[in-house]
Amino acid sequence: MTLPLLELRHVSVSFDGFYALTDLNLNLELGELRAVIGPNGAGKTTFLDVITGKVKPTRGDVIFKGNSLLGLREHRIARLGIGRKFQSPRVFENLNVYENLALAVSQPKKPWQLLIGGLNGFQRDRIDHLLNIVNLHSRSGFLAGSLSHGQKQWLEIAMLVGQDPDLLLVDEPVAGLTDEETELTADLLKSLAGDHTVLVIDHDMEFIRRLDSPVTVLHQGNVLCEGAMESIQKDPRVIEVYLGRPEEESL
Repeated sequence: MTLPLLELRHVSVSFDGFYALTDLNLNLELGELRAVIGPNGAGKTTFLDVITGKVKPTRGDVIFKGNSLLGLREHRIARLGIGRKFQSPRVFENLNVYENLALAVSQPKKPWQLLIGGLNGFQRDRIDHLLNIVNLHSRSGFLAGSLSHGQKQWLEIAMLVGQDPDLLLVDEPVAGLTDEETELTADLLKSLAGDHTVLVIDHDMEFIRRLDSPVTVLHQGNVLCEGAMESIQKDPRVIEVYLGRPEEESL
């Protein structure tokens, strides 16, 4: 039997007596694409913070590739193969697109050596591949700061993929995007699954639908329900705690 790539086992997180997560259990399989939704205060950010080592659980364990992550620093966890994209794009705006990706694919990180031509053939091919999958080849010489919000999101996703993590944690990637950019972002994340395990958190239900993946609903720091979007949108518990409106007005 194949072990899950990631397991959260009975994870609870207490902040001065307030439980942001309560006995949370969740598994992610190798190559899986998973969407996570939930109302504000459901524990989504804390959930990601626990996986990446920013927050230590009060109780429970986080298992990645069969080994516990508890006690490891954030940079150690990242090196084990977990990459996180935050809601706001984090790119080097004064560098061009190509240079941003050069920094992402370099191992070890040697910025000044890279910027004067220190890339090898494999790294250059890798950058070309990343530019293609996020449709930024024609913008490779543009400063990252000149890109649209959506293009910055894609660049950061490409930078994350360039580090070749086993698990990609993607937090609200379509916030502020146009409808077209949202569709393209969903298609991009779907294309990355298989080679990577991808976990996506977002509030945009049309975007979540387009991902066409299993959905986990968090509520009050625990898993309320899981399943396909078609069943999730009809679940009265989800309608009550997440949507807050009658079923006929729901998803």
